[in-house]
Amino acid sequence: MKAIVLTGINRMELRDVPDPTIEKDNDVLLKIEMVGICGSDLHYYETGRIGRQIVEYPFIIGHECSATVKAIGGSVTRVKVGDRVAVDPAVPCQKCSQCRVGRENTCEDLRFLGCPGQGGGCLCEYIIMPQESCFPTAGAITLEQAALCEPFSIGVYAVKSAHVPQTANIAILGTGPIGLSVLLAVKVEKARKIYVTDKIDTRLEAARGAGAAWTGNPNQIDIVSEILTAEPLGLDVVFECCGQQEALDQAFDILKPGGRLVIIGTARKDRISFDVDTFKRKELSISYVRRQNHCVQTALDLIASGQVDVDFMVTHHFPLEEPQKGFDLVAGYRDGVIKAMISV
Repeated sequence: MKAIVLTGINRMELRDVPDPTIEKDNDVLLKIEMVGICGSDLHYYETGRIGRQIVEYPFIIGHECSATVKAIGGSVTRVKVGDRVAVDPAVPCQKCSQCRVGRENTCEDLRFLGCPGQGGGCLCEYIIMPQESCFPTAGAITLEQAALCEPFSIGVYAVKSAHVPQTANIAILGTGPIGLSVLLAVKVEKARKIYVTDKIDTRLEAARGAGAAWTGNPNQIDIVSEILTAEPLGLDVVFECCGQQEALDQAFDILKPGGRLVIIGTARKDRISFDVDTFKRKELSISYVRRQNHCVQTALDLIASGQVDVDFMVTHHFPLEEPQKGFDLVAGYRDGVIKAMISV
């Protein structure tokens, strides 16, 4: 089969690699249809690592995908040949202490698509996944929407984890696909007012179209002063979705006492810092979202029901033969890109 293989920093090639085969009774052979380029993919492409997860070349990346079922193992009942599916890229062990308490997203022996040391990615023609990772779309959503279920499920999980009340005033710092996914999920929960920041004006425009009440570019205005002028008591919840130290500092400033900071963005540095005095004086709570947990079906249902519109996030398409054009576009934040899709 054809696969896109990382061969070095900022280097990838289209190669022929062996076809995967069904080995277990619950295996599903999937023909990949659409793959979304994610920020974590860019980390591996540009730096070869995320924290302790270091790429050993050659390596296939990619984890946001939709697919068609081509073959199934003997015990598979969840899907049948020909079904279109959204794919959960995480395969937990279901045996460790984390899985036993319902925390499969922090499984001690997790296998994740396109994650060094865990599993190859989906930027190829075929993959094998267990049936539990396959979510039939029943024709209710498109292949693009099915691929978007993965990032949107993170937004759903982040909002669920934060216990955002309907009376809450919140901020989302960073409006890439994850920040916009949080925005869509918060709108479902009917938060009172949503403040959004980003350094790219086209993304702020997209956020306004998706329901943000206020948007600001920190390169152009003092967002802390502006938000606190509108909300003198501060905000209830802030979602940090860009992995930047300055955004974390802004979050501490705009949160009210007793407020919650939810960190979703992946920082490129090994350490981040907090103002301990502010942390203590305001008695803030901080949580870090690790991907998602049991939210893929919810994401799929919200899209299928029409409660959320994710289509606006897909701004560019590339064929499997030209993935580097897509990666370079996304890495450079060019041409108003939000989510680039690779068609397989």
